[in-house]
Amino acid sequence: MREIVSDILTWSWFSEPHGYDFNGHLIRDPSGNICIDPVEPTGDDFEAIVREGVARILLTNRNHSRAANRVRAGTGAKTAIHAEDADHARGQETEIDDEFKFADKIGPLEVIEAAGKSPGEAALFWPERGILIVGDAVIGNPPGKFGLLPERVMDDPGRLRRSVVAFLDLDFDILLVGDGVSILDDAKARLRELADTFTD
Repeated sequence: MREIVSDILTWSWFSEPHGYDFNGHLIRDPSGNICIDPVEPTGDDFEAIVREGVARILLTNRNHSRAANRVRAGTGAKTAIHAEDADHARGQETEIDDEFKFADKIGPLEVIEAAGKSPGEAALFWPERGILIVGDAVIGNPPGKFGLLPERVMDDPGRLRRSVVAFLDLDFDILLVGDGVSILDDAKARLRELADTFTD
């Protein structure tokens, strides 16, 4: 586990089928640390997560349960997901304690609509620091650029593209991704380059 930006730790798990890393993030917050989309940690990473402590686990979409149950069991954290994706996650045997809505505030983070891959896909925005955190709305692949997952895995590709375009109304410079390589400088310009390729 490493500090990717001040007070945000990350760890990764390489997905052979995808050919890039899946990433979990842990935000240090005085009101209780927040773990986002936790991927399977190594033994050392798990020990570090437990040592840091986690109050809340936030899942950005129905497919990012990943290692949430393990982190929940090891830390006593409560797991939350958007209401629209909750039933699907529970069907995957994810222990869900709470549901959030778009526009909710969780610690320093604002819940931003990112629907399209699934109806409850959410992004998390830290306005004071100009940091946007996404799950599957965009991916950091190839490194240094943003892309989208294949349309075959999306419920509504057009809605997802509209969600991505709406991110450009936010003031951010750092974009942390659940899949691929995050961009830590001038990320909004890189996202605009992706949006400029959309035809709808």
